[in-house]
Amino acid sequence: MYLVVGLGNPEQKYYNTFHNMGFNCADRLAAKLNVQFTKGECCAVTAHAKINGAKVIIAKPVTYMNLSGQAVAELCRKYKVEYGHLVVVYDDVDIPMGSLRIRHNGSAGSHNGMRNIVQMLGTDDFARMRVGIGKQTPMALIDYVLSQVTDDDHALLDPVLDRAADALFDYLHGEELDKVMQKYNLKA
Repeated sequence: MYLVVGLGNPEQKYYNTFHNMGFNCADRLAAKLNVQFTKGECCAVTAHAKINGAKVIIAKPVTYMNLSGQAVAELCRKYKVEYGHLVVVYDDVDIPMGSLRIRHNGSAGSHNGMRNIVQMLGTDDFARMRVGIGKQTPMALIDYVLSQVTDDDHALLDPVLDRAADALFDYLHGEELDKVMQKYNLKA
């Protein structure tokens, strides 16, 4: 059993914002696996797949970013997901735009959604995939992450989101996370 959670905000007006990189990656992974988000459960919309006999759930919390931990904790409990089989995908202002960083575990950094997940799970011992959105403006952080992604930004971010979906695809098909990290981590 694997759980992949893409972080974002559920309303359509947030879809093309920097803070929805996790949702965008989840959508790309679902398309690669030919599944759709059809089920509402545990404060999330989910898509279900089977890969090599293992159940895979892709989730997008509908709790808004800062309360993402509620959905993640409920899904982990419901499906008895081991934290070693949990991957969270999210935007990260602390790394350059166009970067992809995959890690086994680590701190939540400045990301409130990740802080809430760590708090709700009581551990930071789960994999994460950070899509760099590198804030390079005097704009307040909240205004930046909720701002619309421009065409120029898409030129940098779309290939990274595709790369992240490819990395998840390989991982879910049995490639070890260390090899996935070596293959897909990308510095901008």
